Amino acid sequence: MRASAKIALAIAATALGVAGCGGGDGDENAAASAGIVSVASVDGTDVLADSAGRTLYTAAVEKGGKILCVDACTSFWEPVVASPSDADSAAADLDADLGVVDRPDGGQQLAFNGLPLYTFAEEDAGQLEGDGFTDDFEGTHFEWEAARAAGGSGSSGSDAPSSGYGY
Repeated sequence: MRASAKIALAIAATALGVAGCGGGDGDENAAASAGIVSVASVDGTDVLADSAGRTLYTAAVEKGGKILCVDACTSFWEPVVASPSDADSAAADLDADLGVVDRPDGGQQLAFNGLPLYTFAEEDAGQLEGDGFTDDFEGTHFEWEAARAAGGSGSSGSDAPSSGYGY
């Protein structure tokens, strides 16, 4: 019994070691930064991704940092929580317009070009299923777009403020 337990532990340790080394060739989701946010190539599109490689999304209806995705909306579109120092560090690493906005629940959320960032609960790392998705929550119509690394998200403008929104 002891020999089989040692073998099982050795197999488990080996499996964990191999899993920790990662896999794949890295082409599908090559990350440009290892911080809270990075640039990943998903289906040939350079998008912002969270630390787990999940695509980040914005909704133009939240332009200027006004958070409208609350309550049931956050069950599908999960806010990317961040501090101002997280945002500043990521902005410097990626040379991107990142800041934070204040959520109605008192938390702070990462924003890109003035638009709050979310992950889509229905997708895994390396997917782009939420791009172009539309839905309605509490009387607000949302059109979700992947936050594109080059030129920002599709409908956001570069004239949006970069940080310190406090709405």
